[in-house]
Amino acid sequence: MYFDSNTLVFLDGEFIPAEQATCGAYAQSLHYGYAVFEGIRAYNTPHGTRIFKAREHYERLHYSCRAISLPLDYSVEELTNISYELLAKNNLTDAYIRPLAFAATPHMTLTAPTTGNLLMAVWKWDRYLGSQSLRLTVSPYERPNPKAVPIEAKVSGHYANSIIASSEAKSRGFDEALLLDLNGCVAEGPGANFFFEKNGELFTAPAGSILRGITRNTIIDLARETGITVNERFFRPAELQGATGAFMTGTAAEVIGVASVDDVVFTKPFEQTLGAQLAARYTALVQGQAEAVEA
Repeated sequence: MYFDSNTLVFLDGEFIPAEQATCGAYAQSLHYGYAVFEGIRAYNTPHGTRIFKAREHYERLHYSCRAISLPLDYSVEELTNISYELLAKNNLTDAYIRPLAFAATPHMTLTAPTTGNLLMAVWKWDRYLGSQSLRLTVSPYERPNPKAVPIEAKVSGHYANSIIASSEAKSRGFDEALLLDLNGCVAEGPGANFFFEKNGELFTAPAGSILRGITRNTIIDLARETGITVNERFFRPAELQGATGAFMTGTAAEVIGVASVDDVVFTKPFEQTLGAQLAARYTALVQGQAEAVEA
């Protein structure tokens, strides 16, 4: 699905066949999840292949590396250029881009490494959560305590929490999980931010226990540009009662409707919600049919 015998990846300064990209058995990142990554999309626009908000993504990659003291020896501009070159070498225009900064050195102690490594891969990937509105369930697992880890860094190890929560939800017949924070307020999905619509306004969790996604920020900007009020505040699952719609956002998922959260069924079909309006504007934006909105 992700690569074949012709696929090239970028690894530590070289473009090599994906099948030759390896990581040693004693790498610190393999044992402890000590790595950071980004999920980025490129689109085939009327102006050619364009990576959506490459600068914002690679600035966040640098932030994540700093947050866990992982060396990264590539500038934002170099990372962006590598991305375009890798897309071209793999003959891809619409594609998902996965840069991964990691520590390959054999290192079993719990201290930061002195050198870092970079892998970048690209592949064709449809919308991660599909296109049908989702049935969510409140997870028994919480988002990590923001005082325990740098929650706004996109750290690979954090996603063990996401895998556990998502797998548990699907084992109970739901499409995806919705995680709360340590105070019982709605945080986000395992890999996407959550919004709901009530009385003509949008509500979403603020900074704290969430990763403030680049797609999330873009949707907020698009909404406010349109005159839609967006409330970034803490709320509990009970506030979803009476909501007319909901959706999730993320680079891999883009914008996907939510039909229900446990026994709360949203009263409008997604196509009639503010989320659907914003999804259409987002699609036009990433496909080069509208001017970019800065996050």
